[in-house]
Amino acid sequence: MNKPNIILVGAGGHAKSCIDVINSESKYHIFGLIGLSSQVGSKVCGYPVIGTDDQLNEIVNDVSQAVIAIGDQKKRSILYKYLIKNGFKLPNIIAKGAYISRYSAMGQGNIFMHDVIINADVQIGNNCIFNTRALVEHDSTIDDNCHISTGAILNGNVKVEKDTFIGSGAKIMNGIKIGKNSIIGMGLSVRHDQKDNSKFTG
Repeated sequence: MNKPNIILVGAGGHAKSCIDVINSESKYHIFGLIGLSSQVGSKVCGYPVIGTDDQLNEIVNDVSQAVIAIGDQKKRSILYKYLIKNGFKLPNIIAKGAYISRYSAMGQGNIFMHDVIINADVQIGNNCIFNTRALVEHDSTIDDNCHISTGAILNGNVKVEKDTFIGSGAKIMNGIKIGKNSIIGMGLSVRHDQKDNSKFTG
């Protein structure tokens, strides 16, 4: 059976991780990547960089599904709105080894890397990254455009508001609220609520 085509928007390091996850899921055929003009004609993990952002409104006629394959949250947010406006569909990409509870719910355009665990009654918005071995426990909420980094642990009933970055190995105590547009540094333990625009970096 032919797999539906999908393009990756972004052709840097994060794109390599996305390629690996897409291939592990084995639901899509990677048609190519969108990158910088200097990258067009090169390959990433064997897949061609076929164009730039300026050509997306033409490419959608051939490939209607896309993955945002960059890690920068501000750029991801802009691209997400642009892709939706131009008619692309952004599926959720789930690595074969990730566990997503059947009792959780999510929007679109999220990616769940290898060995991610999302437990029961977790609510997830749109356009989020859950990086390798991230753990989100029961009854937590992750709003739009968040990045939960490698090995981060969010205990039960945690609320992460939009545009927030949780660093690698960070641990969030149960019941904590992290305000929007915040940064939680690598390896830190958060035991108190964080206001909007917080930078908890140790």
